[in-house]
Amino acid sequence: MGNLSQSHRILFLNTLAFTISFACWTLNGVLVTFLVDRGIFNWSVVEVGWLLGLPILSGAIFRLPIGILTDKYGGKKVFSALLLLCSIPLFILPLASSFWEFAVLSFLFGLVGTSFAVGVGYTSVWYPKEWQGRALGIFGMGNAGAAVTTFFAPTLLNVLSKTDTENGWKMLPVIYGVVLVLIGLLFVFFTKNKKAETVARSTSELLAPLKNVRVWRFGAYYFLVFGCFVAYSQWLLPNFMNVYHTTLVMGGIFATMFSLPSGIIRAFGGYLSDKFGARTIMYWVLGSSIAISFLLIFPKMEVFTTGPGVLATNNGLVTKVSASEIKVGEKTYTVNPKSAIASSDADILPVRNSWQEIVVKQNQEVKKKELLAEGITRIKFNANMWIYLVLVVLIGISWGIGKAAVFKHIPEYFPNEVGVVGGMVGLIGGLGGFIGPILFGYLLNSTGLWTSSWIFIFLISVGCLLWMHRTIINIMREKMPQFTKGIERNQ
Repeated sequence: MGNLSQSHRILFLNTLAFTISFACWTLNGVLVTFLVDRGIFNWSVVEVGWLLGLPILSGAIFRLPIGILTDKYGGKKVFSALLLLCSIPLFILPLASSFWEFAVLSFLFGLVGTSFAVGVGYTSVWYPKEWQGRALGIFGMGNAGAAVTTFFAPTLLNVLSKTDTENGWKMLPVIYGVVLVLIGLLFVFFTKNKKAETVARSTSELLAPLKNVRVWRFGAYYFLVFGCFVAYSQWLLPNFMNVYHTTLVMGGIFATMFSLPSGIIRAFGGYLSDKFGARTIMYWVLGSSIAISFLLIFPKMEVFTTGPGVLATNNGLVTKVSASEIKVGEKTYTVNPKSAIASSDADILPVRNSWQEIVVKQNQEVKKKELLAEGITRIKFNANMWIYLVLVVLIGISWGIGKAAVFKHIPEYFPNEVGVVGGMVGLIGGLGGFIGPILFGYLLNSTGLWTSSWIFIFLISVGCLLWMHRTIINIMREKMPQFTKGIERNQ
């Protein structure tokens, strides 16, 4: 019981540290949006994408070496040092006065994102195999740290900027730095160091599991369910402000509604993975990601197309033209005039409106089948904000369950290399968080559509599902060749 209580205490502190680390890691999503919105810095959409992505990049590319250090020296030493060191660039950030200064400091404090690799290795050594799915799921709830930032940071920025609109924001990174120091000290004094019981190995031996294609497949899944989650934790705030004209605080609340459930449900995802198997859960996760991202692709739009027109049934002279009718000889043709379209932002389905515009003039000679009035159809789709929000929350929940399912695989297939493999998978996932905002910025610039990012999500989801399914089919053919042949004959 004593050992279990100690394990639970370590898990609690691990989860707390990861939550705060994740909140710091995604700080720029709110801070940069605020600085651009207030005109304090005049950064372009692409520059904003880079500032959102740089902390994620450093937190991603250093996950592998941090995972190796965790396996070698233990989670307490690595986590404590990481938290204390990453507070330094946060304390310096208020002094930044240019894009490049902000970018370099963002890259440095983004190293706190490597805390995931530390926590996975440190949590795993405290729990038996049958508990690891749930324990890692609980630890992974620290992803909800993104919700802490999107929920509290906008309000804090507004409060801090009331008396000093130009410099008030500078206290926010300082507050985050102080919190990191406090959590780091908690780790120093209230945790016990422990590392996996393995024989000493060279760096090449430690990296040997990375030759296994399974690691890269897990990484691809994690690129979607974690990397894209991180990307949208930051991208949704400017998305809501631009598309639906929300305030900074309201946009932050909506972004929280995406990131908070996704983080919290990760523990439930661990339970489901323990009970039904990670592979089964991943089928559901990838399938739902495909379906929901497809629905999210459709933007606010107004489409004009050719509708039913009015054609002359006989040759003749146009003797009368009015808003509602055309007279050719003795025959009168009714024209449907343009009227105001009855639509509002609350509409869920597209609204259609058709009318006809006269293209002939009085005293004009017309021939049979000649166009008298051109038909025009206008279809308006408002992409209802509440429907959009519900779909975003649902895909976030799906990804939250998927994050736990991916990491359920690692201790099962690589029990003695959890730190290295977890670090590599986390690195690939983190790269998704880095690439996402930058790619979304370029997609927005090239297409002019905020929903273009969901096309990318749809394609990644389809690719992951096809890769996983093909792998399973190949395994079945190898392990049970007669059974699979029988299935194929009966199809």
